[in-house]
Amino acid sequence: MDKLKSTASEASTLEWGKRMTGFISCSVVAAVCLILGVYMLCVPLIGPTLFTVFYTIGNTCGVCSTMFLMEPEKQLTLMFDETRVHATAAVIACLVLTLCAAFWVKSAGLALLFCILQVLSFIW
Repeated sequence: MDKLKSTASEASTLEWGKRMTGFISCSVVAAVCLILGVYMLCVPLIGPTLFTVFYTIGNTCGVCSTMFLMEPEKQLTLMFDETRVHATAAVIACLVLTLCAAFWVKSAGLALLFCILQVLSFIW
């Protein structure tokens, strides 16, 4: 965890313009992935799997985009604060379980369930 914090600390030395560029770039990638995911639901057979992959990538990029605004070290500290650590663990678990359900279990229904749980864990 200390190595992660030191790496995050080094990354937080960006000037404001570069932070905004990073935030906007990650946000655009997240939005494109989420939109592509919705369109992938129309693809026969592999649509739900593609949806879950794009949806998970989009959510991950969305979380990373906010690190540019509030500095990575500060965001990681807040995410792993004792009042939020359970919600953070739930989000990470749902992201991983969504991909596991899509690729290893190959269950579209289970993957979609984990996508719903991603939303709920982000709200929590």
